[in-house]
Order: sequence, then structure tokens, then C-alpha cells
Amino acid sequence: MSEIDRKGLSPRFWEHKPLKSMTQPEWEALCDGCGKCCLNKLEDEETGEVALTRVACRLLDDATCLCAQYPIRHQFVPECIVLKPSNIESNLYWMPETCAYKLLWNGEPLFDWHPLISGTPESVHAAGVSMRGLTIPEFEVGEDDWEEHIIAEPT
Repeated sequence: MSEIDRKGLSPRFWEHKPLKSMTQPEWEALCDGCGKCCLNKLEDEETGEVALTRVACRLLDDATCLCAQYPIRHQFVPECIVLKPSNIESNLYWMPETCAYKLLWNGEPLFDWHPLISGTPESVHAAGVSMRGLTIPEFEVGEDDWEEHIIAEPT
């Protein structure tokens, strides 16, 4: 995906439309393009705590923070989660704290840097929230070494 299409949507639709009632274009437009959901995560089996690593899915474009093969990503990464209203609650535990889907699910507003508010996809990068330039591809790091790449979530 070269860019998230946010054209032709009702102004501030997310403030009056529940997630489960959104159209596919509205749902997709909620993605801020930070790239954090495409990072490999480590989950502590005892505590359930999830840690982000800077080890990115092989399809993440580090420059755009978008999936390079979004429409056909499951051909390459079958385990990629398709987030939707019916499964969001069971996935909240690993989602980034700044994620629009998580924020809206929890009744919180979007941040001012979100592209739907700022009007530009660059705002997420300018705010320092994205993973632009901070990742390493998963094929360069063995899974046993992911722990060495744990990071704090950029917020």
C-alpha cells in the first residue's frame, strides 16, 4: 500500500459512528500509519505482558510504515491479523497504545497528530510516534534474538 486513502469520507465520522457501523474505507482510514502493529511482539507466558521489538514483519516498508503487499499480505504472512470490529476486543492487549482502533474502542479521542485530524499522513512521523527508520526486517534477526531488540513504544 503506497498510501491510506482518506478521500471522500464524512468529516469526523469516527466521532459519531461506532466502529461496527463503519464502511471498509472508513475503517481503513482509521489506521494512522505508525507501523507499530507490524512489529513482532514478545508475550510473557506467565504475566501476559506484551513487549514490542523493533523487528518488523518482512512486508513492512520502513520508509512509509505501511505494508508493502497489503491487499495480498496473507499470501506471504498467513498469520497476519485482519483487525475488524468482531475481533478487536480479543486483540486489544497487543495493540499500540496510540492506535486509533484501540482509542475509539475505549471511548477516547484521536490524537491531534492523527492524519484524519491533521490532514496529512506525515503528521504521525513528525510527532515521533511512528516506526519510520527504526525497524529491522525479521529476516535479518533470528527469532531467538528478538529479545535483544525490545523497545519502548514511541508515544
